[in-house]
Amino acid sequence: MYEYIIGQVDWVGPEYVVINHNGLGYQIYTPNPFVFRPSQEQVKVYTHLYVREDIMMLYGFKTFDERLLFQKLLNVSGIGPKGALAIVATGEPNKVVRAIEEEDEVFLTKFPGVGKKTARQMILDLKGKLEKVFGAVQVDLFTDLDALEQKDTSKASLEDALEALQALGYAEKEVKKIIPTLQAEQLSTDEYIKKALQLLLQAKR
Repeated sequence: MYEYIIGQVDWVGPEYVVINHNGLGYQIYTPNPFVFRPSQEQVKVYTHLYVREDIMMLYGFKTFDERLLFQKLLNVSGIGPKGALAIVATGEPNKVVRAIEEEDEVFLTKFPGVGKKTARQMILDLKGKLEKVFGAVQVDLFTDLDALEQKDTSKASLEDALEALQALGYAEKEVKKIIPTLQAEQLSTDEYIKKALQLLLQAKR
């Protein structure tokens, strides 16, 4: 229904952003809201409208590839929008595609809400269907040079990042284990989230 929305970022939170388009505020759930920041500048957000019974939610992505991977994952039985967002949030579609093609269930079960049964279903449903689409993608989907220039105070940034991780479905117990490592660095919220996701996936190897 909506291909994309162009507007100004009015508000950024752990789960979603609010995009002002011609005076109408769109609540858009996104893998890593902190790649956006409030600004008077116009941004383009690729969107997916999710409708099921009494639920209607709008999901948004900085790139077309992010949205495409999200949509492919939604087609897998056992994966809902929250689970798909957590997988897309890694910003590394090639690793996900490789794991599916190589039937690497161990890697796939690192994501919140993905057990062995769901990992197997991902492989059955998507193997052979993603390489042509994502095979040439080598960039980090969360790379945003403008955002990297902005540095928040570390404490506030880390707190926002931890809230975003919990919103993606990572357990508080898992997150607490990596806090000391994160506290040793001074990063923006976006960078904290990316670093935390790397640590969380490594911890499950």
